[in-house]
Amino acid sequence: MEDHSEEKKEIEREGLELEKHEDSSEESRRAQPWTKQITIRGIVASILIGAVYSVIAMKINLTTGLVPNLNVSAALLAFVCVRTWTKLVQKAGFIAKPFTRQENTMIQTCAVACFSLAVGGGFASYLLGLNRKTYLLSGVHTEGNSPSAIKDPGFGWMSGYLFLVCFVGLFALIPLRKIMIVDLELPYPSGLATAVLINGFHTQGDKIAKKQVRGFLKCFSVSFLWAFFKWFYMGREACGFSQFPTFGLQAWKHTFYFDFSTTYVGAGMIVSHLVNFSLILGAVLSHGIMWPLIGRLKGEWFPVTLEETSMRGIYGYKVFLSVALILGDGLYSFVKIMGATIINIRSRIKSRDIKKVEDDQSKDQDVLKQNELFVREKIPMWLAVTGYLVFSVISVIVVPLIFPQLKWYYVVVAYTLAPSLAFCNAYGAGLTDINMAYNYGKVALFVLAAVSGKEDGVVAALVGCGLIKSVVSVACILMQDFKTAQLTLTSPRAMFMSQAIGTLIGCVMAPLSFFLFYKAFDVGNPNGEFKAPYALIYRNMAILGVEGFSALPLHCLQLCYGFFAFAVIVNLARDLSPPRIGQWMPLPMVMAVPFLVGGYFAVDMCIGSLIVFSWHKFNSKRAESMIPAVASGLICGEGLWTLPAAVLALAKINPPICMKFVPS
Repeated sequence: MEDHSEEKKEIEREGLELEKHEDSSEESRRAQPWTKQITIRGIVASILIGAVYSVIAMKINLTTGLVPNLNVSAALLAFVCVRTWTKLVQKAGFIAKPFTRQENTMIQTCAVACFSLAVGGGFASYLLGLNRKTYLLSGVHTEGNSPSAIKDPGFGWMSGYLFLVCFVGLFALIPLRKIMIVDLELPYPSGLATAVLINGFHTQGDKIAKKQVRGFLKCFSVSFLWAFFKWFYMGREACGFSQFPTFGLQAWKHTFYFDFSTTYVGAGMIVSHLVNFSLILGAVLSHGIMWPLIGRLKGEWFPVTLEETSMRGIYGYKVFLSVALILGDGLYSFVKIMGATIINIRSRIKSRDIKKVEDDQSKDQDVLKQNELFVREKIPMWLAVTGYLVFSVISVIVVPLIFPQLKWYYVVVAYTLAPSLAFCNAYGAGLTDINMAYNYGKVALFVLAAVSGKEDGVVAALVGCGLIKSVVSVACILMQDFKTAQLTLTSPRAMFMSQAIGTLIGCVMAPLSFFLFYKAFDVGNPNGEFKAPYALIYRNMAILGVEGFSALPLHCLQLCYGFFAFAVIVNLARDLSPPRIGQWMPLPMVMAVPFLVGGYFAVDMCIGSLIVFSWHKFNSKRAESMIPAVASGLICGEGLWTLPAAVLALAKINPPICMKFVPS
């Protein structure tokens, strides 16, 4: 708790310091009405950024399922786009409206709301887990894996489902925004960091901004051209630079190689060193040690005749051990954050009256101004209640029509409990910066799998998981955006409208970006590029909920117990040991990803960490300002090449060369 409090104070001081050095123009200093903070050029920029990042996020989601936080990158790209536009307009002899931090905040919020649906909309997890390919991979002879539990992707039902479940979440916590942001003063570290970044863009002058723009454009160009060059050598499966045996052919067979992906190098520059350390540790533990050892037991633990992707063979161990790590980490985090939430609420209630006068006296004028502007423009209570009830009723009627296996009364119960779950999640995220929406979804998954029966359990579990997860997640993201609005003097109404517009765009853009990959590439192939590992994980969690432990291969249950305990013990060690030791404890949830995917992308991301470490050693000040721009350029360049690559694949135009390495 103390660490987050200090972090909050430090970021707020930095943000307020930036505000004090802001340019003196009346347009920039004066808070505009909320209707003027939402602009046509802002919405256009949001659509463009949201579309680009939807494709990028979908690509990362379908390859590894581990998408870095792209909020900072979106805010930077919004600044680059509008600043470039205003300068072009001015050079053409026209007067351009000044670009304010409020407009920058609005664009960032709208764009993030749009591509967040590509990240968390279930296209690589619970919704894709319903398709026929995942059904076949999960084992057609598994009792709980009913042949009727199949629903192949379709643009209509996917976009309709997203529209229903995501818009309910927008209205869930609106009445509590003042309590959580102003009264309880929850820090929301991600919201604070985004606000400081946006304030910095508009206060540090053009010199740093120009360097960031140049760095972004250079890295974007290099990344795009490199992806184009690599394409020529990918004539067949397992060809090209993406299969380069960097550490030798034996290491390549165990997925340890550098695949020359600038996307993951850039992602490795954004995430913390601990994430990359956890990834490489998970890759070494699984593909370096465990899978070769279990592979030697073929004929003893599982039949020799089984296919490589059979859930009764080695693939079953890969899936269920990663599930055990995810559940152990998720359960620990769930209990920890719920406990911290309850304790924190009780302590705040006891000390609220005593501290109120002292806090009001100690607050400086800048904070009071932020709070006054944030509270002044109220979002009516009737709008929140009406919106929640209307979308809930529509969902209760329509969702069971799309998925008959999920009974209407389960949806009623879900939406009755959702606001309290959303509050707990948003409060916990405000303290810890951890959005626990997936864990609430997993709880719903197991409950629905158990109560719905073997015929309907899998579909009901996956759909119900998405329903709870979406409501809880969207409500939490909106509350983080309200924190950003408070610190950038942006109207809460403008923020809510931006979130709603972005969500509406995302309901169309996310399915479109998904079908770009689904139609052009072999999505879900465990040996291909787009493995979509979480689709199989989620379906098998649902099967586990329906069948119980009978779904596990031989001795897998004992190994699952061990990995579940390992996840809990590692988390306990991180929280209870001294900081110098705790900071090196790995993240079990992150370690689980290479169990299915392999170690190649962990190598890429570790190289990103190495670049950041070296850059800070040589020139820490320059590194701090340039790393977000460089990383964004690397991610966006290769990510954008996916568009022409998909078009070429749909047109049946294959790369002309297959570069492959074989033993001499």
